[in-house]
Amino acid sequence: MSTAPLAHTDIVVLDYLAALWAQSDDLSPDQRDSLMTTVADYIAARRVAAVDPLEDAAAIVRRLGPPEDLVAAMRRGALPPHVRLPALLPPPPLPPMPPVRTSGGPAEYTALGMLSAGAFVLPVVAPVAGMLLASASPHWTPAQKSAGWVLTLGSIGGAFFLALAVSTVLPYSHDFVLVLLYLAMLGGSLAAGAVLLAGLRNR
Repeated sequence: MSTAPLAHTDIVVLDYLAALWAQSDDLSPDQRDSLMTTVADYIAARRVAAVDPLEDAAAIVRRLGPPEDLVAAMRRGALPPHVRLPALLPPPPLPPMPPVRTSGGPAEYTALGMLSAGAFVLPVVAPVAGMLLASASPHWTPAQKSAGWVLTLGSIGGAFFLALAVSTVLPYSHDFVLVLLYLAMLGGSLAAGAVLLAGLRNR
């Protein structure tokens, strides 16, 4: 059996518990046991609490208040809220926030579809409509939208001037001119779709 003297913190706690026991002699046995158990658990938990832990026993005792106040509260049927053990526990974690959509939605993929597959069906109308949808979306940066417009409109303008140039040199090859015009417009629209798709994936 150890004969080492009690530490100062142990003396403070034991003195407080002894005073509390003396003050509560008029309580019923159940009330007295509940009071002593609750206060002892409070002191133990306060030292290792996840929120604002206290190592100093004197500070813990000061937070408990005078023993007579706790006994008077117990006579009234309830301990003060700050003595109840659940108050020492850390608050429950907040529910996880729903993930913020960053990969695009129906409007963004519709825009990409108009710039790619839609360009084969309606070479001018579909790409322009796709870029209008892309411009209204917050999923792309202004630089990405500008690049898409430059590629889309640039290919349309380039196809027009290419058609004029080729038709001047080959005035009777109308089918060949139309094929060049078609391919030129497709190239810019597909390139714009690739730029926007890469931007969407990098978010």
